[in-house]
Order: sequence, then C-alpha cells, then structure tokens
Amino acid sequence: MPEQFHRPVRRPPAAFDNLVGAADPAEKSRVAHATASALLRRARQDETGETTERLIAFTAEHGIDDIAELWSLAPSRSLPGALWRLYLLQIAIRSDSATAALLYERGRVELRSADAAIAGAPTPASPDELTALVDTILRGVFQGDFSVALDRAAAYCRVQASGATHTADDYESTEPGRASDLTRRALRLSGYADDLSAAAGLWRSGALT
Repeated sequence: MPEQFHRPVRRPPAAFDNLVGAADPAEKSRVAHATASALLRRARQDETGETTERLIAFTAEHGIDDIAELWSLAPSRSLPGALWRLYLLQIAIRSDSATAALLYERGRVELRSADAAIAGAPTPASPDELTALVDTILRGVFQGDFSVALDRAAAYCRVQASGATHTADDYESTEPGRASDLTRRALRLSGYADDLSAAAGLWRSGALT
C-alpha cells in the first residue's frame, strides 16, 4: 500500500513544535479540536461553496499540511479524528485510484450488505469515478449532512476492506507478501469504518467534538 495511506503529508511537520509545546499533549489536543471546528464552521457558513472547493482542491494537490497532521494525534472518534480519516481516504484514492477501483469492485461483488449502495459509487466504478466519489463525500462533510457523509465514507471503507480481504486470499499461496499487505489494508479500513460510523452517531447526538 502506498505510504501516503498512512501519513499523506507532502512536507515535514516541523512547525508543530513552534505551534504548540512538544511536551504538552493537552494543548495539542485543544488546538486539534479548535482548528477542526473552525475549518468546518467556515466551510459551512460559505453558502457559495467556494471554501469547500478550495479545501478539496488544495488537499488533492498538496496533501495534508501541519494542522491536519496534528489531527492525527486526536482520538479516532472525535471531530479532528474523523476529518483526518476522511482526508486519508482522499489521498489514498488519488495516489492509486486504479487499485482502489479494483478492490472496491471486488468488495462490491463479495460483500452481502447495502454498503455499496450507501457509499454511492457507480457500478462498476472506474478510477476516476471513485476519485469523484470521495470528493463528493467531502463536499457533503462541508456543505451537506455531516453524519450522512461520514456514513458514506464508512460504507466505502467496508466495501474496500472486503475487496482487500478477498484479494489477499487470492495471493496467499503465490505472493504471501502482497497478501499480507492487503490484509493489513483491510484491517486498517475496517477500523476506519468503525470509527467513522461511530463519529456519525456522535454527530447526530450532538456529541462529536
């Protein structure tokens, strides 16, 4: 799996220690939550949608900057933690959309659930269509129903996880290294799905902070 899936940062987060004290986790957490809330509020207050489009275009081209890297330290089931996972999905798809499309289609065929319908990708989905899907989900985060966007992202992760699991089985006897990579990818995506679903529920109850 591309390294970007883990930490899609195009420049080192050297500014962190200047932004908040390196030995002050509480302050880092406060800044992470404050910046996530401010970003979401600013995008949602812009009825033209221009702020949302700039956010999507910027991260697609440049990756995640220092502030978003700070979100990676936040609890997985928090506002900054959820936004971090959404941006990871965007970068992961854009960095290798062909593999994403292959795994998504395999998962769609194998998974006996409504997740593919909830995610909302075409059937079958091309690499470009999957890229468009994740951008659409991000637009929903900043302009639409936030909990619905999180549910769609969670469903996408479950479909991808299923595809990665079944593809790993295919490679187990011939390419065990590749099979292991795919299995780790499936586990990571399953974890993201659980976190994003939980975050959606917290948002609906007014408890996602």
